[in-house]
Amino acid sequence: MRTEDGMNAEVRPIRTAAESALAELFASAREDAPGGEAARRVRDDAFAAVASRGLPNKRVEDWKYTDLRALMREARPLADAPTAEEMAAARAMLPLAGFDAQRIVFVNGRLAADLSDVAGPEDGVSIAPLAVALASDAASALALKGVPNDNAAVALNTAFVADGLVVAVTDGAKPGRPIHVANVQTGDAHASYGRVLVSVGKEASVTLVESHVGDASPHQTNTLVGLDLADGAEATLVKLQDEGLGSLHLATLGARLGAKARLRTVALAVGGVAARQQIFLDFCGDKATADVTGVTLAGGRRHLDTTLVVDHTTLNCASRELFKSALDGEARSVFQGKIVVRPGAQKTDGKMMAQALLLSETAEANAKPELEIFADDVVCGHGATVGALDEDLLFYLKARGIPQAEAESLLVQAFVGEVLEGIENESLREALTARADRWLAERS
Repeated sequence: MRTEDGMNAEVRPIRTAAESALAELFASAREDAPGGEAARRVRDDAFAAVASRGLPNKRVEDWKYTDLRALMREARPLADAPTAEEMAAARAMLPLAGFDAQRIVFVNGRLAADLSDVAGPEDGVSIAPLAVALASDAASALALKGVPNDNAAVALNTAFVADGLVVAVTDGAKPGRPIHVANVQTGDAHASYGRVLVSVGKEASVTLVESHVGDASPHQTNTLVGLDLADGAEATLVKLQDEGLGSLHLATLGARLGAKARLRTVALAVGGVAARQQIFLDFCGDKATADVTGVTLAGGRRHLDTTLVVDHTTLNCASRELFKSALDGEARSVFQGKIVVRPGAQKTDGKMMAQALLLSETAEANAKPELEIFADDVVCGHGATVGALDEDLLFYLKARGIPQAEAESLLVQAFVGEVLEGIENESLREALTARADRWLAERS
C-alpha cells in the first residue's frame, strides 16, 4: 500500500480472536516446552509461519473447502495434566477396549501410564516418550521430512506439542501384537497436541492403531503421525476418529516409503463437529506400494475433510486410494486428493477414487481429485462419484418386507464394507464395523 507522501506502508492482516489467543498461548508456553533451546528455535519458526499468514481460509487452495479461520473462532487453553476425576472418566471412555494390543493411552494429550500397557514391548520394538527424542535430536523430531512443515496444522503441532511417543522396530522384527495409541479428551474445553514417530527397519513390520474419542465439551485436538519405512518394511495403520460433537480435530499422517516397502491404511471418521485428516505419502524407493482407504460417516452439521497428497519420485511404485462417505442431515464431506508423478518416476501405477452417498437432500459432498504427471511411462487415473441410494435396490428390499430404514442401512453397510473389510485383524475389523453399524442405527 502507498501512502499520500509516496511511502510504502506494510499491510498487516487483522488477527482474529483465535489468532490472538494462539499468540498469547505460544508466548506463555514456549519456555517450558520440552526439547530445550534447539527445539525452541524450530518451534519459533513453525509458529512464525502461522502468525505471518494467519489461519488458512477458503482463499488458500489447500483449505478452500475447510475454512479453518471460520471454524476455529477461538483458541482453547492448553490442557493441564488430567485430574483424578478426568482419569476416571477417561477409563470409562477407552475405545476398542476388547481389542488385544499393547495399548498406550493419552488423556488430554498427556501420557496416562496407569491406563497404559507399560509391561514392555515385544522383542525388536522400543517405545519411548517423545521428550527423549526432543532432548537428543529436537530438529529431527519436530521438523519432519515428508510433510510440509509450513502447513498450518503441522506448524501448530510443531509449535505446541509437548507429549507423544517414539516407536522403533528393528530390522527384521515382526511383533505379533499391534500397538494401540488411544487418545481420550475429557473435562473442560481445552486444546491438546500429540505426536507419534514410528520407524520400521528393513524387512520389519508393525501394526499401529490410532483412536480418538472425547466427551461433549468443545475440545481442539491436533495430532501428527510420522512414519518412516525402510527398504522392504511393512506397516498397517488403522484409525478411528470418534470425538465429541463439539470438537475440532486436526490430524496429519506423513509417511516415507523405502524400496519395496508396503503401507496399508484404513480410517473411520464419525466424530467431531469439524475434522480434517491430512495424509502425505512420499515414495523414496523403487517398487514401493501403498493402499490408503477411509470411510466417513457424518450427520447433523458435521464437516469432515480428507486431504491427500501422494508424491511418486521413484521407479515402479504403485498407490491405491479409495475413500467413501455416507452423509445425512446437513453434513458435509470434503475429499482433496492429488497424485504427483515426478520426472523420472517411470512405471508409476496410481489410482484414486472418492465416492459419496447423500442420504438427505441437504447433505453435501465436495470432491477434488487431481493428477500432476511429469513422466511419460505411467498408468494413473482418478475418479469421483456423488449420488443417492439406488431406488431400485431400495424397492427390491422393501418389497421383501424390509422396512425403509433397515433397507437403507443394509445398502450403506454394503457401500462402506468394501473399505472396512480390508482390515486384516478380525477383532479390530469387527470393532470398527460395529461402530459404523451404531452410526446407522442412531440415524434411524
